[in-house]
Amino acid sequence: MASDEIKRNHVLLFFGKNDLGRKRFKMIEKELIKGIIYSQFDDKAGPIPIVWVPSNISDELKNLISLKTINILAGDSEEIPESLAFIPFPSLNLKGLVKFIEIQDETRRGRTIDSSITLLFDEADDLIFYKYIKNFETIFADIAKKIINLAEKKASSKKLFEEMKKFENEIREILIELREGEVPKGKEAFPKAAEPESTGYRYKLIVVGDPHVGKTSTILRYTDNAFRRTYIPTIGVNLSEKQIKYKENEIKFVLWDIAGQSKFQKMRNYFYKGADGQLLVFDLTAPESFANIPNWYKDIKLNLKGKVEGLILANKNDLVNQRKVGNAEIAKLAGELNLEYFETSALTGDNINKVFERIADLLYQKGKIKVSEQKLKKVTRKSGKIPNKGKKSSKKPSKKKRKSN
Repeated sequence: MASDEIKRNHVLLFFGKNDLGRKRFKMIEKELIKGIIYSQFDDKAGPIPIVWVPSNISDELKNLISLKTINILAGDSEEIPESLAFIPFPSLNLKGLVKFIEIQDETRRGRTIDSSITLLFDEADDLIFYKYIKNFETIFADIAKKIINLAEKKASSKKLFEEMKKFENEIREILIELREGEVPKGKEAFPKAAEPESTGYRYKLIVVGDPHVGKTSTILRYTDNAFRRTYIPTIGVNLSEKQIKYKENEIKFVLWDIAGQSKFQKMRNYFYKGADGQLLVFDLTAPESFANIPNWYKDIKLNLKGKVEGLILANKNDLVNQRKVGNAEIAKLAGELNLEYFETSALTGDNINKVFERIADLLYQKGKIKVSEQKLKKVTRKSGKIPNKGKKSSKKPSKKKRKSN
């Protein structure tokens, strides 16, 4: 208990030991960890939950998670996978980080028991777990060993529950440390010294494309922020920010990752408003996503006045053997839409930084032209040398006086 209390006090240092700090500490669990379920396959009842935290998880949820994870394991004729698996539960808007384990039991058919440990979280938070999966591998391996040892010794449910609670606390501490790593104590996510709103440039970028083309992964690769983002699942938008130094200027990108599902079609019109730039993303292994790029372009053009600078991103170029869209096709479309294109990989990071450097250049140059035009208008209006467009000059042209002889 003393050791657990010391750990708890340590992680609270980041949030503060006052009431607000404790609320923030609890928020990690509330926001990210939706539950942990240890399941087994029973010869008579089939997949069943054995132990779960918190204790108030509904029977429906426990049974569904157990059924799906154990059935997936049972359907795999090969050895128990050592790596962690991501399993979606779309009907619940949840995902699970799952560790499959095998327990030896001479009394059971096959002398083994298929089992799983599932950490549940909102599907909206999956970026955190995808990004930091290596941070969770060791702790999952440790809890798997402990559970196997206890189960093979026929330990009580109480003992298993105690281990799962410890596991939950350790996961929570890791999440806090990871969040602290993205936003170090004493430092703001976007330092005030830069003052991008007052002395720099702020650009709204909309990132669009079909579902599963890698929009969110691309943004994550660029911003490196799994925690510092705002996801609004009910309306289908994911907001991230990135501040960079460009030609001695501070630029802040506000990235609007817009859901591609048709159910969000009406909301997208509102998300487009005020956009300075657009990134049209498709999957090189999915020709239908490429075919839809003109539709995304037209949809944006229909809702925004004037030219919106943009780029086409041909994503997943790391999947060389699965590629189904050729360079000639992409170049032709890019020419038709008058946009440049980049082949990218959110997985390897290939060309991701170049994409944002180029869009920064396009938007910065466009901004400079606008400023120059505005300055020119002010000068000409003050001097009266060049009449305003659309208005006839009220002054009559002066006639030159003849010199008298």
